Amino acid sequence: MKFSTLLLNSLSAIAANRRRSVITVMSLSWAVASFLILMSYGSGFDTALRKAFFAIGQNIVFMANGQTSEQAGGMRSGRWIRLTKSDAEEIRDNIPLVAAVSPEMMIDATVSRGSRQKEYMLRGVWPEYSRVRNMNLVAGRWINAEDNRFGRRVAVVGATVAREIFGTRSPIGEELSINGVRFAIIGQLETKVQLANYNRPDNECVFLPYETASLFKAVRYPSAVVWTSITPSVQDKAIKQVRELLAGIHRFSPTDEKAVFVMAFSQFVSIIDGMSIALNLLLAFIGIVTLGIGAVGLANIMFNSVLERTREIGVLKALGARRRTILAQFMWEAIFIVLMGGVVGVLLGIAVAEAVGSLPFMGALLGEELSGQYGRIHFAVSPMSMAVSVGVLFVVGLIAGMLPALRASRLDPITSLRYE
Repeated sequence: MKFSTLLLNSLSAIAANRRRSVITVMSLSWAVASFLILMSYGSGFDTALRKAFFAIGQNIVFMANGQTSEQAGGMRSGRWIRLTKSDAEEIRDNIPLVAAVSPEMMIDATVSRGSRQKEYMLRGVWPEYSRVRNMNLVAGRWINAEDNRFGRRVAVVGATVAREIFGTRSPIGEELSINGVRFAIIGQLETKVQLANYNRPDNECVFLPYETASLFKAVRYPSAVVWTSITPSVQDKAIKQVRELLAGIHRFSPTDEKAVFVMAFSQFVSIIDGMSIALNLLLAFIGIVTLGIGAVGLANIMFNSVLERTREIGVLKALGARRRTILAQFMWEAIFIVLMGGVVGVLLGIAVAEAVGSLPFMGALLGEELSGQYGRIHFAVSPMSMAVSVGVLFVVGLIAGMLPALRASRLDPITSLRYE
């Protein structure tokens, strides 16, 4: 039998049993759509989780005071090592692997404007701090070198500070009082949904030039020093070089890891990866099981088709049809149904993902009025998930269609003709 004739016969058989074929296509398409929606949710979860984690800064390294645990240079162990502003300057000038560095002075303060007053955290920082900590603005500008050099009374406010102090008005160009000292607001930060932070989230902070922070506290000894390497691959090497530099300045052993507290936030990425992988594997398993259930339905429908057409199969065999011809006809019927289910399922999955758009996630922890579109799980069907879903459905459907097709091809023609 010609291939074109075989295809026409398969399509005719599908058309002759429209109701059964439509129900089968619908079950398969829903299985594909479910798989795509689950994978879309998993992808959106991974993106939202990573964005929330890296909001603190890309490849940020946090350093603070420590205590020596080894004797070195004639100095006893147990000495407290206090980082200084000049340490940050030495790191900036002598370690090429460090892309940006900033000392950070953290001070609790009372921020007020008119009758509105609340406690927030001040962070005195260098201009380079924005590169270390991913500080994105929705309005105004960031602190610059002149602001820091001349100790200008300017401030950049976090999203929560702007909302609670100024309401719906733009704070740019306005003034506020910090511990009784007036400051001009030059910038407002974009809302941050932070999974990781130290001390307070950036939304609840006011950022000042580092030298300006001397109005409230001596700035020789910063609360911390933060920096980032030029690339993630050289971070460990950069940490080693920074520790060696500080060891020479403060006279402690370069191998003494307790002398200066150093924490690279990248060490927690494996935890984020593990959470995302675990969820995606679970969702993929559920999706594949759903596809399998759809394939079982296909196998059941094909078995019924073989039973209903037993006499037809007997006539074809009596007229000289070969086993492979019978097998091919039923296989092509299964393939057509699977392909139609796959196409409809992909279209349905994309439509549902577009209709849902996004769901609350980390943003819900901060309040929808604050977070808006931030910290949500956004649904987006990827080409990879489409290929996987259709591929799995095709393989499973092929197996499900093969069994009834083999049964049909092995039927005895005489028995088939006498079948009632």
